[in-house]
Amino acid sequence: MLVASGVGGGYDTYARAFARHALKHLPGVAAIIAKNMPAASGLAAANALYNSLDREGGTIAALTNGVAMEPLFGNPGARYDALRLNWLGSIGKLENVCATWFSSPTKSIEAARQREVTVAAAGATSNTAIVPRALNALIGTKFKLVAGYDTGSGLTMALERGETEGICGLSWSTMKASRPHWIRDHMLNVIVQMGLQKLPDLPEVPSALDLLSDPESRQLLELILIRQEAGRPFAAPPGIPGDRLAALRHAFDATVRDPDFLAEARKLQMEVDPLSAVEIDSLLASAYRAPKEIVRRAAVLVEPSAAAR
Repeated sequence: MLVASGVGGGYDTYARAFARHALKHLPGVAAIIAKNMPAASGLAAANALYNSLDREGGTIAALTNGVAMEPLFGNPGARYDALRLNWLGSIGKLENVCATWFSSPTKSIEAARQREVTVAAAGATSNTAIVPRALNALIGTKFKLVAGYDTGSGLTMALERGETEGICGLSWSTMKASRPHWIRDHMLNVIVQMGLQKLPDLPEVPSALDLLSDPESRQLLELILIRQEAGRPFAAPPGIPGDRLAALRHAFDATVRDPDFLAEARKLQMEVDPLSAVEIDSLLASAYRAPKEIVRRAAVLVEPSAAAR
């Protein structure tokens, strides 16, 4: 199992918990070996999966939510066809938030429009870079990216060590799973949420979509946010035998309903809101049908090098 993130982060926590319980639903499988591949914001794992020599079903990947959209947005590092990957399903959606540390003077999205706020980011095409770029372009915030952090504990440690004031584009469920004391002890100022729907946990925090009145800007942001809807997806390479794919999809569906898995998820404060393979395929088909001009404008925010092409 390729894991498209660093050790200790939200994706890794979800993937390893899934692996511990999927074994009982996979006939003939004695062990699932996790291999973390966080390079290039998850593209390394997606490329490795798509171009894998294993077409017998022995390799799967726990991917980051954005990798399925990278080919659409013209990322040259995405050497795969997302519509040809065999999606197994997703453990849940991945609604991102923008938050500052409790000691930051910026405690609202309006304040972030008035002063520069340093935020930690991973790679240039990671959620932690895309979200502040989009907010700067669409609602006039002044986030300054400090990039290059590991996608797992590197980002959260940047905040704890005071290297940056905040993180924009870290999922709420990740924070609940990997840093529950941040929420319990009120160590974050959550200033805006980035999702197609608002989070039940954060009814008072404004949605970025609600801050936009221009229809094209809303459509553009909605396309960017579709990246999140696939959440925590699992996939197999193209070309594997139909019976193996059916077995993998059955195992995925059975695992996310498994009482033991759900009990561990509650213990780890993981949010489980599964999407089926069919739902992921439908979501991606909708995104890839978006108007070309909206895709072009979104691509400039998602993949900076797209502006030069």
